[in-house]
Amino acid sequence: MLIGVGLLAAIGLGLAIASGYWTTDRRLAEGTAEEATEESFYQVPDPVPAAAPGTLLREEPLLSAPNGSKAWRILYHSTDVHGSDILVSGVVVAPDSPAPPGGRPIVSWGHPTTGAAQRCAPSLGIAPFDVIEGLTQLLDAGYVVVATDYSGMGAAGPDSYLIGDTEGNNVLDAARAARALDGTGAGTRLVLWGHSQGGQAVLFAAQRAADYAPELHLQAVAVAAPATNLAELLKADVGDVSGVTIGSYAFAAYSSVYEPTTPGATLESILTPEGAAVTDEMAALCLFGQNRELHDIATPLIGKYLAGDPGTTEPWATLLAQNTPGGVRLPVPLFVAQGDADQLVRPEITAQFVAGERALGTEVTFETIADTGHGLVALRAVPKLVDWLKTAAPASSTAPSTAPAG
Repeated sequence: MLIGVGLLAAIGLGLAIASGYWTTDRRLAEGTAEEATEESFYQVPDPVPAAAPGTLLREEPLLSAPNGSKAWRILYHSTDVHGSDILVSGVVVAPDSPAPPGGRPIVSWGHPTTGAAQRCAPSLGIAPFDVIEGLTQLLDAGYVVVATDYSGMGAAGPDSYLIGDTEGNNVLDAARAARALDGTGAGTRLVLWGHSQGGQAVLFAAQRAADYAPELHLQAVAVAAPATNLAELLKADVGDVSGVTIGSYAFAAYSSVYEPTTPGATLESILTPEGAAVTDEMAALCLFGQNRELHDIATPLIGKYLAGDPGTTEPWATLLAQNTPGGVRLPVPLFVAQGDADQLVRPEITAQFVAGERALGTEVTFETIADTGHGLVALRAVPKLVDWLKTAAPASSTAPSTAPAG
């Protein structure tokens, strides 16, 4: 549905592309040193001190920033689907040069599936920038880039996997946190960019931005192979290892978040006894580094995971519909990239989403990336994305900003 072995290849390609931008030896050495501070950085105070969404609780510089940039690990306040004040981690990267008048525009990035557990957060480890697709080009164009981990990853918090309101709030509040961070030069102009799970996240952020973060000036939204019709995607993908794996992440998160307030939102109400018995175990494993363990558990469940159709079985049908983006006209241009060989987010499902948005009046640029599957679509779409942004949300715009000094 969202990600599989293909992204592992994409990460390798990303490292190859990045090799000209920051040296592997320096990145690994400084990333290893940074790991020593991670445990204390991600500790969440009990109780969490109350603060407005986007408020920074903690920050620290990352020496492994790409050449020509500066970067920080951040811990910031956000809001979950139930309206609770939560803490979320992420990273911010900014060009290491004076900001222009009015401040730099922000790109808030929604990452694709890396897992759902705390240790699966992209900001952890020795290479926290490798999953930010297009980072090099966006920095060169003058954007500040901020990448949320999503709630429950990195810092302890409620599950967020494919929970649109939580993810969308995390994406918007990451942009607020980037503005609050001295040294970024970030203004109020905002671009949203996401791949796969991150596509769903930034679409929800776009739908919520005007009401949730009215001080941010949303200019454009871009997605690559976004998770849109969740019920159809799940039905299409559950017949293979990737679909069972993604299903475990989603069902575990939904059960955890919705069961206390939604009767029947239990694993046993939608999964076979065999599937329910191992879902929490799978959900605790990361896509990278624990792929073999996931395959060992998921393979015997192919064809034996679901006990019913979640698209027609309540309360799952309603929950999936609530977390499906679309049905709302976006007030800014939308860029959609889709690989024509994608076997996880199927091209026909993305095409239906695009048709629906166009019918609502959203200005959509739809790019089909030839001979491309799910894992590589965002990377291969970056040149088209950067060209599109020159018109849709130019970094040199003189739009009003209330950027803090820094």
